[in-house]
Amino acid sequence: MNMSKQNKQPYGTVLIKANQILLYLAECQEPQRLYQIVEHTNLTNSTASKILNTLEIIGYVQRNPNNQEFSLGPTLTRFAQRSIEQMDIKEVSRTHLQQLQEATMETIHLGIMDHNRVVYIEKIESKNPVNLSSQIGKSIPLYCSAMGKALLADLPDEKFEEYLQKNELLPKTAQTITSKTDLKKEIKRIRNLGYAFDDAEHEEDVFCVGASITVNGRNFGAFSVSVPKYRLTTQLLTKIIDEVQTCKQNIIADLS
Repeated sequence: MNMSKQNKQPYGTVLIKANQILLYLAECQEPQRLYQIVEHTNLTNSTASKILNTLEIIGYVQRNPNNQEFSLGPTLTRFAQRSIEQMDIKEVSRTHLQQLQEATMETIHLGIMDHNRVVYIEKIESKNPVNLSSQIGKSIPLYCSAMGKALLADLPDEKFEEYLQKNELLPKTAQTITSKTDLKKEIKRIRNLGYAFDDAEHEEDVFCVGASITVNGRNFGAFSVSVPKYRLTTQLLTKIIDEVQTCKQNIIADLS
């Protein structure tokens, strides 16, 4: 008599038990003792101990020899970093950016830093009337765009100072920040808020809200919402800021 699909046991059930331990350790803020791991995974003392010994050998967990507490090991960190490096930001962010466009009904851009400029790599058009000069492949300066300023805000201080030394802040519109002192103040504000504005600084009559996507010190790019200033209200701006922050958190969560 054939065993039903429901009754079939997966090959290597010890891997499932090991995964239980790793998931538990990943959720904990502090290293855990064996009895704590046993209690929260419903494994026997003997089984948990044997699996932990194996995981320690291959670097998936590490044991503190002084108090016998376990935490995730360096091998998993290397795997996680490699996984992040292989991710395509366009693929990872696509669903979230589409949701952002549906929530705001405005134009969405995704860009990456290329030396002293930000390059558009994705654009989702607004269903409302709008006249933007942006197109995929176009690049614009960092200092006068929401995405660009968000990217600058994620740079270490020394890299940002290097950018200021090497780049002249030329006016694109009457609203462009051309003072390095003022740009420093703006970057400080963006770091505190977690998002950036472009108040007609690159294109006349266009307002943008942008955010940068950085995980574990590695930047994957930035995204923004662009809206004609005549359509911008306090209520819409508040909604866009909230949606941008949510989108940023969701993308970072997927990358993490």
